[in-house]
Amino acid sequence: MGIGEECCSTQLIDGDGGFNVHGIDNFMKEVKLAECGLSYAVVSIMGPQSSGKSTLLNHLFGTNFREMDAFRGRSQTTKGIWLAMCAGIEPTTLVMDLEGTDGRERGEDDTAFEKQSALFALAVSDIVLINMWCHDIGREQAANKPLLKTVFQVMMRLFSPRKTTLMFVIRDKTRTPLENLEPVLREDIQKIWDCVPKPQVHKETPLSEFFNVEVTALPSFEEKEEQFREQVANLRRRFHHSIAPGGLAGDRRGVVPASGFSFSAQEIWKVIKENKDLDLPAHKVMVATVRCEEIAKEKFAYFSSNEDWCEIEESVQAGPVHGFGKKLSLIIGTCLSEYDAEAIYFDEGVRTAKREQLESKLLQLVQPTYQMMLGHIRSGTLDKFKEAFDKALSGGEGFSVAAHGCTKAFMTQFEEECADAVIEQANWDTSKVRDKLRRDIDAHVAAVRATKLSEITALYEGKLNEALSGPVEALLDGASSETWPAIRVLLLRETESAILGISSALSGFDMDEQTKDKMLSSLENYARGVVETKAREEAGRVLIRMKDRFATLFSRDADSMPRVWTGNEDIRAITKTARSSSLKLLSVMAAIRLDNDTDNIEHTLSTSLVDNTNSTVTNRSITTVDPLASSTWEEVPATKTLITPVQCKNLWRQFKMETEYSVTQAIAAQPEEANKRNNNWLPPPWAILALVVLGFNEFMTLLRNPLYLGVIFVVFLLVKALWVQLDISGEFSHGIVPGLLSLSTKFLPTVMNLLKKLAEEGSKKPATTETRPNPPPGSMSFQKGVNATSAMSSSASSEITSENGSEEYSSSSKHD
Repeated sequence: MGIGEECCSTQLIDGDGGFNVHGIDNFMKEVKLAECGLSYAVVSIMGPQSSGKSTLLNHLFGTNFREMDAFRGRSQTTKGIWLAMCAGIEPTTLVMDLEGTDGRERGEDDTAFEKQSALFALAVSDIVLINMWCHDIGREQAANKPLLKTVFQVMMRLFSPRKTTLMFVIRDKTRTPLENLEPVLREDIQKIWDCVPKPQVHKETPLSEFFNVEVTALPSFEEKEEQFREQVANLRRRFHHSIAPGGLAGDRRGVVPASGFSFSAQEIWKVIKENKDLDLPAHKVMVATVRCEEIAKEKFAYFSSNEDWCEIEESVQAGPVHGFGKKLSLIIGTCLSEYDAEAIYFDEGVRTAKREQLESKLLQLVQPTYQMMLGHIRSGTLDKFKEAFDKALSGGEGFSVAAHGCTKAFMTQFEEECADAVIEQANWDTSKVRDKLRRDIDAHVAAVRATKLSEITALYEGKLNEALSGPVEALLDGASSETWPAIRVLLLRETESAILGISSALSGFDMDEQTKDKMLSSLENYARGVVETKAREEAGRVLIRMKDRFATLFSRDADSMPRVWTGNEDIRAITKTARSSSLKLLSVMAAIRLDNDTDNIEHTLSTSLVDNTNSTVTNRSITTVDPLASSTWEEVPATKTLITPVQCKNLWRQFKMETEYSVTQAIAAQPEEANKRNNNWLPPPWAILALVVLGFNEFMTLLRNPLYLGVIFVVFLLVKALWVQLDISGEFSHGIVPGLLSLSTKFLPTVMNLLKKLAEEGSKKPATTETRPNPPPGSMSFQKGVNATSAMSSSASSEITSENGSEEYSSSSKHD
C-alpha cells in the first residue's frame, strides 16, 4: 500500500484475480472508512489500456496511482484493480482504477478478467468513468465498442442491478464541439444496447432504466496541459456531494454501509470469480447480516468485559445490589445504542433481527444474575417476615392478625424490591418467584401455627395429666362404690376447665368450627385416655393392692392400731371382712366405668367367690356353670375391660393362697397369748404376804424335816409333767367344760405313758446312761407338750383353710 501526502491507496485485486483482504482491511483502518456510514461514494474507471486512466484519476481526485512512462513506450501500467481515497472531496469518495482492456499482455482471447472486473465495478461503484478516445466516436471497430458490449453484457448478470451513472470521458477532444459528438456517442451506445442479448424480462427495457449516461470531454494532457487541468478542476466540482439528491451518483439502492464495504467487495468478487449471477439485493442482505453479526459480537464482547457489569455480577454473588435494574438497564441500553449507531445504514430487517438477537444474548447473559438477585430478595424478605412475625407473636398479637398483617406488608415490600431490580429491556415475569415466596411464607406460618397449636395442646394435656393422674390413683386405691362416680365427676370438672382454657387460647387463630371442635374432642379423648391409662396401670397392680388392703384390715383394728391376738378376737369375722373389702377392690378395678353404665361385676364376683360355699355343699350332685369361666363381662365391652372374669378368678385364688399364712399365724398366736395370760397364776401381793405370815409355822416345819422337801419336789415334777403332757392351759383356753371333758379322756393314758417311759428309762444300760444322760422327765414331757400344741394349732389352721371357699371359720379345734 502506497501512501501519498493526502491520500492512500492499495491494490484491491491483483492481476491473477486474488483479493487482497489484508490490504483492504488496513486501508479501511487508515482512512477510517467505517465511520462514514452511508456517506461515501465509489468511483471506478475503465477503458482501453494506456488511455490515460490513471493520469485522469490522479488529476481529478488527487490520487497517486502509477502512471505510464511515455518515454519507455506504451505498455500495461495498472494490473488488476487498485483502490484509493480522494483527497478534499466530500463525502468520502473511493476511486478504483481498473486494469485497461484490449491489452496485448492478456492477449486477444483472454477477456475473462475484463468481464469480471467490469462486473465488479458495476456492482460496487456509484459512478463508472469510461475513458475513450475522441477519434473512436463514430467508428464501427473502434476500441470503445468491445468495452461497451462488455459493460452491457455483464449488466445482464446482475439479478436486480441498481442504476449506475456512466460518465463517458472523451479524451483528446478535437475541434468538433461536444454538442456534435454527444449525439453520435449516445446513438452508438443505444445501438450497442439494442444488440446486446437480454433476458426476456428486459427485452423492452430502455437503457435509461439501468444507466444515467453522462458525456464530458477533455483536451489532450500532453498538448494542452493547462487547459486539461482547468477542465479537470471543473469536472472535479461535479463530484462534490455526489450522493446528495440530484447529485452525480445513481439511486444507490444496493449500497452497503462503509463498515461493510470490505466484506461486501470480497463476497462480490467471490461470486463473480465463481461465474455466478450476482443478486445485488440478496448480496446487500448478506453483507448486512455478516456485518450486523460482527457488530453484535463486538458489542456483546464489550458488554461481557464491561467493568460496571462485572462489578454488579460479583456483588450479586454476595447479596442484593441496590439499584440493580437501573444500573443494568443503563449498561444494556448503552450497548444497544452503540449497535444501532454502527448498524444504522444496513438493511433494516437484518439490522432489527440482529439487534433482537444481541438483546436476547445480553439478556441471557444477565438472566442468571437477575434470578440470583430475585433469590436474594426472596430469601431476605422471607427472613425479615420470620423475624417480624415472631416479634408480633411475642408482643401478644393474635396469630391470625399477625400472620395476615406481616404477609401483606412483606409481599408489598417484595414487589417494591422486584420493581427496583427490573431490567427495562427484559419482559421477565416475577410471578414464579413471588409465588415461591408466598408458598414459603404460608409454609412458615403453617409450621409456626402447628408448633403453637402443639404447644397449647401439650400445655393443657400436661395440666390434665397432672390434674387427673394423682387423684384417679388415690380414688382407685381406696376403691369403693363411689370410686367411679367420683372419677367421672373429677374427669368432667377438669375436662371442662381445660376446654375453657384452650378455647380461649385458640380464639386468636381464626380457626373454623370443624377444626376447633376436632381439637376439643381430641382433648376430651386425651383426658379419658389419661384416666383409662391410669386405671390400666392400677389394674396391673391389683393383686398387690388387694393384699395391702387385706393386711391393713386384718392386722389393724378400727383405730388403725396393730392387733394383739388375745384370744378374744373373732378371726373368722375379721378375715371375712378383710377379704370382702379386697374383693370390692377387685370388682372396682375389673372394668372402666366412665360412661355411667351399670354392670353386675361385683355381684358376680361376690356370688362366685364368696357366697358359693353353701350352694357347693348342698348341690354337690348338681353340675352348675361357673360365671367366671369367661373372657368377657356381661354388658361390658372388651375395650373397657381391665380384668377378665378368668383373670379375676385366678387373682382371687392367688390372693387367698398368699394371705393364708397371715390367717394361720393369727390362729396360732391366739393360744400362745392365752397361755401366757393363763400361766400368770401368781396370787396377788396381799395374798402372798398373808401366806408368808400365816404359813410361817408350816415353813419352819419343812425346814426342820428335809424329807418333806424331797417329797414335795417329786410331787412337783410329776404334776409339771402331767401339766405339760395334758396341755391343761391349752385345753381350758377353749372353755371350762370342753377343757374338763378333754382332760378326763386324756388323763389316764397320759399317766400310763409317763409310768411306761419311767420304766424304760430305768431299764437302760449304765453305759448308755454315761454316754448321753437322759433329759429330765419333766423336760421331755414339756417338749412333747409343745409338739402336741403345735400339732393342734396346725390342725385348727388347716380346718380354716379348708373352709375358706365357704367362709366357714372356727376359732378352736373340735373333737368329738
